[in-house]
Amino acid sequence: MNFYALIIGTELLNKRREDKHFDFITRALLEYGHTLKGAFIIADEPSLIVKTIKFIASDPDSILFSFGGVGSTPDDHTRQCAALALRDGKLYRHEQAHKMILDALGKERAYPHAIKMSLLPKDSNIIENGFNSIPSFSLDNRFFFVPGFPEMSHPMIQEILQKINIPKQTIYRYTLTALCRESELIELMESLGDDIESSSLPKIYSDGPRVVFSVASQNQQSAKNAFMQTQALLNKKGINYALHDEDHVGFN
Repeated sequence: MNFYALIIGTELLNKRREDKHFDFITRALLEYGHTLKGAFIIADEPSLIVKTIKFIASDPDSILFSFGGVGSTPDDHTRQCAALALRDGKLYRHEQAHKMILDALGKERAYPHAIKMSLLPKDSNIIENGFNSIPSFSLDNRFFFVPGFPEMSHPMIQEILQKINIPKQTIYRYTLTALCRESELIELMESLGDDIESSSLPKIYSDGPRVVFSVASQNQQSAKNAFMQTQALLNKKGINYALHDEDHVGFN
């Protein structure tokens, strides 16, 4: 599974509001030992929304969590854009969504605007909204479209993550800070096995350069061996370093 976040809202790009979705979804996925493959924050522009959804859908292993634009105001384009990107471009009255909106709001409040939220792409599935009972929708159990309001969308995503049977995994990470330049570690990074993820985060301080360097793998012994290899190289070069606490991400 390759996870993607699509965060739609011009108000986020012009800083009228602060984004809260990226931090939420990254933390939620880490609970399962996974990370995002990509994240996009884009304006409320239909053509851009369609292109971005199509790009994510071109990955056959993609799982999309899309935030925003599912309401009934003129700047809410996500329902139509999802139909254009993933279906036949048309919206259809979803009987279950129609009933849920009427039950939640009553006929006087539902018409003429809120009821539009029951117009969904073909073969949509309902995502229930525990905050106000106005549903959102998903397609193919891969593409999940939720409101932009965190108080609504975040509980919805938590429930989705529980239902789609994400395989939980443990990532073993070992980290140190070395008093050297990043270039001192390039040959080491090139020599590590394909099952090892390496990360170097360099920074220049007033007393010289430092690198926060880590190795990670689903195989604990492989991660340990790579970390021992790192320490051996630093010792050989006479580079001082400090170890961080061992870091486990996710669950078995």
